[in-house]
Amino acid sequence: MSKSLLDGINSPDDIKKLNIYQLTKLSDEIRNMLIDVVSKNGGHLASNLGVVELTIAIHKIFDCPKDQIVFDVGHQSYTHKILTKRKARFDTLRKKGGISGFPKSSESEYDAFIAGHSSTSISAACGLASAKRLKGDDGYVVAVIGDGALTGGLAFVGLNNAARANDKIIIVLNDNEMSISKNVGALARYLALIRSSKNYFNLKDKTEEALSNIPLIGENLVKSISWSKDAFKQLLYHSNFFEDLGFQYMGPVDGHNIENLCDVLQRAKDLARPVLVHVDTKKGKGYGFAENNPGAYHGTSNFDIIKGSPELPSEDSFSNIFGKYITEMAEKDERICAVTAAMKYGTGLHHFSARFKNDGRFYDVGIAESHAVTFCAGLAANGMIPVFAVYSTFLQRAVDQVIHDASIEKKHIILAVDRAGIVGDDGETHQGVFDVPLLSCIPEIAIYSPANYEELKYSLNKAVYDNNGVCVVRYPRGPQIEYDNAYAFTPDEFNFINQQGNNQTIIVTYGRIYGEVCKAHKLLEEEKICCGILRLNKIAPIPEDAVKILSKFNNIFFVEESIQKGAIGEQLLFL
Repeated sequence: MSKSLLDGINSPDDIKKLNIYQLTKLSDEIRNMLIDVVSKNGGHLASNLGVVELTIAIHKIFDCPKDQIVFDVGHQSYTHKILTKRKARFDTLRKKGGISGFPKSSESEYDAFIAGHSSTSISAACGLASAKRLKGDDGYVVAVIGDGALTGGLAFVGLNNAARANDKIIIVLNDNEMSISKNVGALARYLALIRSSKNYFNLKDKTEEALSNIPLIGENLVKSISWSKDAFKQLLYHSNFFEDLGFQYMGPVDGHNIENLCDVLQRAKDLARPVLVHVDTKKGKGYGFAENNPGAYHGTSNFDIIKGSPELPSEDSFSNIFGKYITEMAEKDERICAVTAAMKYGTGLHHFSARFKNDGRFYDVGIAESHAVTFCAGLAANGMIPVFAVYSTFLQRAVDQVIHDASIEKKHIILAVDRAGIVGDDGETHQGVFDVPLLSCIPEIAIYSPANYEELKYSLNKAVYDNNGVCVVRYPRGPQIEYDNAYAFTPDEFNFINQQGNNQTIIVTYGRIYGEVCKAHKLLEEEKICCGILRLNKIAPIPEDAVKILSKFNNIFFVEESIQKGAIGEQLLFL
């Protein structure tokens, strides 16, 4: 049995000792580790399998941590973690006390910048590179961004600034789905090779200088040649967007050929200027089930490696109930439209899409939450009822639009806020604990936080038909929590449960965690401790009758899934 190469990899320095054949073998070993650990712990599999060779090549050519690597979103950083002194702990991935599923600078010096949300890598790379220049640090910054994340507006702003900064920034475009820039034939590939060489730019500058010095015709000759070159480039490349911005463009490159990757990354490094390297990869590479169905293995729970059967999301979840019910509502009301920011399946809107996409009432705007909110405000201004389904953590990116574009003039939009509250596995960047403080401070906004499926339907009806302006319906990931029949309730704005007739102590709660409060209340009963429960559904504005009930109690306890500052408990203290 041949010796494992991975056993000898303890830091990126060890990568540099290996030849191309060994690096290729190493990529197979890393894939096996990825499949093994993710099959047990869950995580992002398909995207990580697609960037194994790319990550190895980056560490072969660059000197991390002196050269800094920024992964956009960060869910594809598993190979990077394995290569940067975390191999021995990789089996703790996404576990309590283990390593994060995303880059964290607090976890390792090799993680240059925290990630979790999309389209941030290029802007972060600009800042990192500028700081290096100011400090006299000659290191490089490499930003790895996928073609999906590139649809985010922040990515384009970052590109615009990175191209003109003239710092040592290399953008690696990991294209695993769509063709952004096609090269045409052998001549185009040959010109790409020549134009990406270090000597090309030296020769270009010297030639332009020499031609400019020709009396009378020099400057016009340079302009003429430049125009001809641009026209020829347009013919071959159909106007490469990245070069027009100011990047030196290289690619597309086979993202699974380590030799080619190392070659092009070395040439990009030698240029010492902003470069964009376009890499074609295949999601799920090396694991047939993931290659054939990358969507199912994007973010997966544990699964059987041999059978290739990840646990499918339960049909019995808040997301699925929402998706099905809003589709039913839209069947009866042609004003209802649905909007998502590249999360059709995660939010349950695939049900709506299947029914109404051809009618033009379903919109996937890409990774553009800010645009989605303002787009909804525009729909509402002309009489439609838009429902924007978005994860709580991603809605944070559009708070200004909620306030400025939708709330001030009371545009009737519905924000269906999924993954509200504690999420768990994906770490601090994905927790839904900020939406209540951020949104509840907006004047005249209405916020519902249903505790079960029936109340979710009730809240959606209230949001669509009984409210004006911005209305939020927030609900958690996964299924509803079951509780004893003694704690059953009729969906409403709030419910008061005071079985013992005690007016001394009361617990205030809302949303999914009501189920846990019921369990705690039952334990208190067994200990002969009397207290009531005030279960809110409408948490902004808090119903006046609910406040009157609270005024009768001496001891009030708040239980909610939120940060403390600005949460409902803190707000009630000041009423």
